Amino acid sequence: MSQRACEVLQQVDRIAAEDTRRSGQLLRHFAIKTPALALHEHNERQISEGLVARMQAGETIALVSDAGTPLVSDPGFYLVRLAVRAGIRVIPVPGACALTAALSVAGLATDRFRFEGFLPAKRAARQQRLETLLHEPVTLVFYEAPHRILDMLADMEQVFGGGRSLVLAREITKTFETVLRGGITEVRQQVESDANQQKGEMVVLLEGAKAEQGDDIEAQRILKILLAQLPVKQAATLASEITGEKKNRLYDLALKLGNKQGG
Repeated sequence: MSQRACEVLQQVDRIAAEDTRRSGQLLRHFAIKTPALALHEHNERQISEGLVARMQAGETIALVSDAGTPLVSDPGFYLVRLAVRAGIRVIPVPGACALTAALSVAGLATDRFRFEGFLPAKRAARQQRLETLLHEPVTLVFYEAPHRILDMLADMEQVFGGGRSLVLAREITKTFETVLRGGITEVRQQVESDANQQKGEMVVLLEGAKAEQGDDIEAQRILKILLAQLPVKQAATLASEITGEKKNRLYDLALKLGNKQGG
């Protein structure tokens, strides 16, 4: 909690909070007496127009979430969009964010990353989403609820294999912060054997696919198209000219694909 954030919350006319009970604990800790109202996923659309009208009349309103930065997998988007469209100035007050805090200590590549937020709650949909990310070459970042963390890790193990590097950052910046690192299987086993690792706010970071894996996927895609019309040798030769890959490697790959298609 920064000094600037404390000053803003003291000076505004009203605080829109995801949960006034949880935010109340923070406000009391810093002796902030600004009145608060609830703005969460169930009432945001109903009350946002009224809040914008208040701001147009001269009020100032601060938006806070239960933890971390508002709008990062939290409510507030609808209110902010309405305010922007109404010509109201929206000012960020940076503070703790689990996404960036976890990235900073993960030890995974951060030059490029993809934030996926929460995965679907149901297993089939969750696995389907993960399969679409199998060949992404960038670090993947997820949030997850504690009661689903073991199911999520098991699905990741099934889709990505047990060896890909994973980091679980739990309760980041809080009293019981822990960071687990290792292969997916290794981390899953640690969480499974320690009930404390199944509690709190979870950020899961997964190493991206290796570049050569992406190259193989593209080569396979091209070969499958060519094999539908050409013999294996011709398909491999043409694929080599298109991709720049060695003809012998593509010929072996084409043989495997040809056998699969034939079967």
